[in-house]
This record gives sequence, C-alpha cells and structure tokens, in this order.
Amino acid sequence: MLYLDVWVMFLAYYAGLIAGVFAFVHALSQRADAYTAAERLTKPAWLGITGGGTFALLLFSLSGPGAMFWLAGLVAVMVYLVDVRPRLIEVQRGPRW
Repeated sequence: MLYLDVWVMFLAYYAGLIAGVFAFVHALSQRADAYTAAERLTKPAWLGITGGGTFALLLFSLSGPGAMFWLAGLVAVMVYLVDVRPRLIEVQRGPRW
C-alpha cells in the first residue's frame, strides 16, 4: 500500500480528536458532586484537563514539531476515559449486587 503511514497518522489524529471531544462532553455532563464522591479532582479541573487536551489534539498534529503536545493531550484525555469516567459511572450508579 502506498502511503500507509499517512493513512495511519490520519486515522490516529481523528480518532484522538473524537475521543477528546467525547471526554470533554462527558466531563461536562456529569454532576459536580460525583467527582468528589469518586475521590477524583473537581469538575472544573477535569473540564480544564479534557478541554486543554482536546484543544492540543485539535491544534497540533502527530507528525511534526508539535507531536509532543499532541501526545500530551492524548494522554490527558485517555486518563479521563480510562480512570475517571468508569469511577464516575460507578459512583452515580450505586452498588450493584
């Protein structure tokens, strides 16, 4: 395949951007007291982290001099999606048995 690396970078860029927007919208739609009940940072802090990460994903690209900032934005968004989001869902749902 010709230019396979270009397609991989293209898909990674847009997948990261979609994940960032999803993380920000999810953080925005959660109750503020759920963050403290989940023993995580406050809602404004996570809105800043996911919003800043999404902005970095939008502004920089994976290939080029801004790749480090793009990766930092992706890490910030992934931390929310992997660590904070499941805990918020668990706290708001209540105990399951």
